[in-house]
Amino acid sequence: MNPNAALLTALEPITRYVATLDLSDPAAAQRLLDTAFPPSFRGALDPLFRAAEAAGTLTPRRATPTLTFGRLSKPSAESDYQAIDVVDMAGAGAAHVHPRGEVSLCLPREGTPVFEGCSTGFVVMPPGSRHIPTVHGGRMVIAYWLPGGEIHFE
Repeated sequence: MNPNAALLTALEPITRYVATLDLSDPAAAQRLLDTAFPPSFRGALDPLFRAAEAAGTLTPRRATPTLTFGRLSKPSAESDYQAIDVVDMAGAGAAHVHPRGEVSLCLPREGTPVFEGCSTGFVVMPPGSRHIPTVHGGRMVIAYWLPGGEIHFE
């Protein structure tokens, strides 16, 4: 099995769970995710992320010198109609809006990175939110689920 396929299979429980969440209350959704998928679960995913990174398949496209990205899944029945994308970043990315929200899983890689106040674990952005995604203090891999695959870059 290729590294991305193995990772996508391991992420299925999160994918199914994210599809059931009301993202309009980000704090509540984040608490539910942290409870359902504690650090021990997330830690077991890290070797799969690293295997895909090592194979060069996780984030094969370069946006800036400090940001690469890739797509694990298009919105489909298998992904509960969510896109699942991944970025490897340090610094800022492109401004964008989440029409239906976004759930991110943050995995530190170098330094002491922080994304939206989070050093590791989940970040939930509500429907209609806008931000310039930025990792401060290091480098981080971030997997994110987009309901309906909806994201609007500015």
